[in-house]
Amino acid sequence: MTDFQPTLSVITIVYNNVRDIERTMLSVLNQTYSNIEYIVVDGLSTDGTIEVINRYKSRIAKLISEKDEGIYDAMNKGLASAAGDYVLFMNSGDEFYANDTVAGVFASAPYADIYYGETEMIDDEGQSLGQRRHKAPKALTWRSFRYGMSVSHQAICIRRSLTEPYDRKYQLSADIDWILRAVKKAKKIVNVNQYVAKYLVGGMSKTKHRQSLMERFDIMRRYYGLVPTVFNHMLIAFNLGWYWLWNRRTND
Repeated sequence: MTDFQPTLSVITIVYNNVRDIERTMLSVLNQTYSNIEYIVVDGLSTDGTIEVINRYKSRIAKLISEKDEGIYDAMNKGLASAAGDYVLFMNSGDEFYANDTVAGVFASAPYADIYYGETEMIDDEGQSLGQRRHKAPKALTWRSFRYGMSVSHQAICIRRSLTEPYDRKYQLSADIDWILRAVKKAKKIVNVNQYVAKYLVGGMSKTKHRQSLMERFDIMRRYYGLVPTVFNHMLIAFNLGWYWLWNRRTND
């Protein structure tokens, strides 16, 4: 049994999501790992969300409920409030894979800069849609993101001292840039070889897909260069087309 028991700051961002917030909160509050600082940032919800949050207020380390300027402004507020050794964002609608997930993450290896794992997709009813199309790489480096979001932000736990504020010039894809900045600085990155999170399919990056893609392209161009990024996006488009055809064929 290891003595490595760091404090994990789990941050949940929510705005008008009364349907899902309790499920997300309980997945954090019911963790068997005790050293969790839970921070909830609510953007002044008007649909009953804050009433649900207040039911668990005594078990929340910090609650911020005020107007924000978008999701990454809210995430920056949560990050600025965090005092833990590590941080992880588990936003409304998403959840930890199991009650012992955090315990398993820190039991995998001591004193890593970053821990990451796999993500399961779920639908609006909480039913499994299987593993993400982008599987988590066996070994994560800053080059791992050149073909897309290889690790979801719900399934990556980063040493807080390596984190910086989200770049708010990106409205939909700042999480890729945020993770890349931390990964480039990290010296010890551990694949926990387990599912870490359940990810609710949807969100703004789906409804504003074109803007999301343009932001991702700009981020990739900055990190990997223009020509490699154009080439990589051609490969992404080809693989997406093949993936769609294969799934259509198997579902017919």
